[in-house]
Formats: sequence, structure tokens, C-alpha cells
Amino acid sequence: MRTLIAFTPVVLGLALTACSTTPGTDRYGTELQRLADDCRARGGILAPTGQQSGRPQQDNVCEIRGGTGRAPSPSN
Repeated sequence: MRTLIAFTPVVLGLALTACSTTPGTDRYGTELQRLADDCRARGGILAPTGQQSGRPQQDNVCEIRGGTGRAPSPSN
């Protein structure tokens, strides 16, 4: 019984380590950061859509805020 109690934290630790991601393989986070940078460069902010598809392109939308509210004047 004592052996079981002694090894339970070790087994749980190994199980959690096996489930964790390795550095450099977080594709969702990398793609999300790229989308946020592109959106910010266009003057917007990346906002969640409420979906959880596992694809950042579908789970987020770039909201452009602070526009002038006027259409540009046509050049003559």
C-alpha cells in the first residue's frame, strides 16, 4: 500500500508530461500570433468569434476600428 502511495505522484507526473506540447510545435499559437500581427498592421484588433474549430483563421476575426467614417474623395 505504501508503495502505491509513493509512486502515484511519479506516475501522474509522467502522464502530465506526456500530454504537454513540446517547444516549437504549437502551430495554433504561432498562427494566431501571425494573424494578430497582420491585423494590427492593418489598424485592427483580433477578436474571437466564439467558434472553437482548432483553426485560428476561423476562430478569430480582425475588427478594424477608428476609421474616419468618410469615403475617400475621388481624384479628378
